[in-house]
Amino acid sequence: MELRGEVIQRAYAGSWKAHRLPDKPYIIERINRNGLSEVIITFPGSGAVKDWYSQRNFGETKIDLNLFPSLRSIGKDEPALVNEAFSKRFQDILLARHSLADEVEKAMDKKKQIVFAGHSSGGPMAILATLWTLEKYRPPNSHGGIPPLCVTFGSPLIGNHIFSHATRRENWSSYFFHYVMRYDIVPRILFAPVSSLDQSFEQISQSFNPRSRSFMSESAGGSTAISDFYFTIMSNAATVTSHAASKLMGSTDTTLETLENFIPLSPYRPFGTYFFCTGNGKSGKKIVITNPNAVLQLLFFSAQLSTEAEAAQVPYRSLREHTIYGTELQQIATHNVVHLNQQQLQNLALSEDDAGGSNDLGLSLRARLCLRAAAELEARKCENEKKLNEKRSFIEQKLTKDLGEYREMWAHRRVGFYDGFSEHKKAEDFKANVTRLEIAGVWDEIIEKLRSYELPDEFEAKKEWINLGTRCRELVEPLDIANYYRHGRHYEDDASSYMVKGRPKRYRYPQRWLEHAERRPQQPTSTSCFWAEVEELRYKTGNGDASYRDVEERVVNLVAQIEEWSKKGELAKDVFLEGSTLVKWLKTLRLPHKQQPFIRRLIGE
Repeated sequence: MELRGEVIQRAYAGSWKAHRLPDKPYIIERINRNGLSEVIITFPGSGAVKDWYSQRNFGETKIDLNLFPSLRSIGKDEPALVNEAFSKRFQDILLARHSLADEVEKAMDKKKQIVFAGHSSGGPMAILATLWTLEKYRPPNSHGGIPPLCVTFGSPLIGNHIFSHATRRENWSSYFFHYVMRYDIVPRILFAPVSSLDQSFEQISQSFNPRSRSFMSESAGGSTAISDFYFTIMSNAATVTSHAASKLMGSTDTTLETLENFIPLSPYRPFGTYFFCTGNGKSGKKIVITNPNAVLQLLFFSAQLSTEAEAAQVPYRSLREHTIYGTELQQIATHNVVHLNQQQLQNLALSEDDAGGSNDLGLSLRARLCLRAAAELEARKCENEKKLNEKRSFIEQKLTKDLGEYREMWAHRRVGFYDGFSEHKKAEDFKANVTRLEIAGVWDEIIEKLRSYELPDEFEAKKEWINLGTRCRELVEPLDIANYYRHGRHYEDDASSYMVKGRPKRYRYPQRWLEHAERRPQQPTSTSCFWAEVEELRYKTGNGDASYRDVEERVVNLVAQIEEWSKKGELAKDVFLEGSTLVKWLKTLRLPHKQQPFIRRLIGE
């Protein structure tokens, strides 16, 4: 996606105006001309420490999944981390008397293009507003509205690697455009813990505090404080990016783990499209890059000193460049844009002489090697997915031919395949068990790669894998459950039940994929694993009065769920055969449970 130059400049002008009106949570500009209908909503920044850091070292906290349900790792069910101060400030804006929600709804209903924008710490507000809108107005709730865009200028980072992963998985990262001047220190601030900045943050932040007389002045804080501020942040940035680069390059050095245990590392990572502005006036270039790992490396390497003589100049420049985005955006021509896409990153010249416009950021040999490594990681992820796609046909064949025929065999004998496999007396049962283990091997490989982020971020949202995961759960998981209880693994205690101890991630992950794709609430029990609850309750209700009373509520809930699935046709017919484990158990229930019409029909009473 591309933004028109006029919109970028209006977005920055609005962000500047918002700084001048810090008491307003946001300001709005509406554009209606030449057939265009746009709403630009901009947010002011803040220089107060409390608006940047909470009490923790880096001020991170778990994202509020009620507002941002997609910002998590689906399979691992791990929420993204977000800057707590930014998150709280945005929620205050959302709840303010002049409702942002109402303004967004009006624009979406009229199918206007919304552009959220912010300079400095106004940027995180624009980011969160955009993500909130994408969550609330995603299809089918969008009613044909145009997805919002976000433009930030010199914005600090806001979330961790899961934050970045989730936006790419949802195909949202293309809506975010971040402009960063080469030496601007503000986008790098959160690489440093608040404890390392002592009092210098409070002093120097006055240069980007709209309420301060020193606003947009690089003189705030004094030369020593500014120099210490710059080098402290860049020292922390060096630690973070060096650690990340070692992982990119596949280092097996155990000192990396030791480093993580003893030195707190910033969790914040970039996402979206970054425009690095070289700051050379009319001849300056914009380096455009979307690879988040490459952006992380550029945030460090592009701000490095070229000579020792710059040591006294760059700290001041790092503050001054935070104030000149408006001037720089006017001077940069559209043809002075260098796009570093995947292929160009992989083939990035290692020699400065051959680097061309891509080296206007003064990148060292190590910097270019790190950028290449970031591209190689993406290439490895794609190659891993390609190999798994080749195995997908193997799984589909095993499901259709081997297990499909196995299920039909038991259907002809008027026995459910769950109960047939539980008996495990026939040669066909042994073959089905071998197939179960073969399929499990492939899925375990997939899950391990997902856990270590060795697959493209979009993988868990791909329909073909969601569908295949659902088929595997429906056909293979009942066999896993039957095998688990056939070997009596549940007799020790409650913690030994299949759902607590025995259910593999190869079923948990795809169930969450489906629930997320269909916007369903997470369910503890699904049509593929309800047999485990049947087995548990069958054991408990047959174990005396005390045990029966303990699980009465679970019995009621399970029967209600099975009835609902039955009405929707989501359970196979063999589940309800007269001799099935389910029907046999229902016959043992006590009154009044057994008097329910649904149960009476099943047991023939």
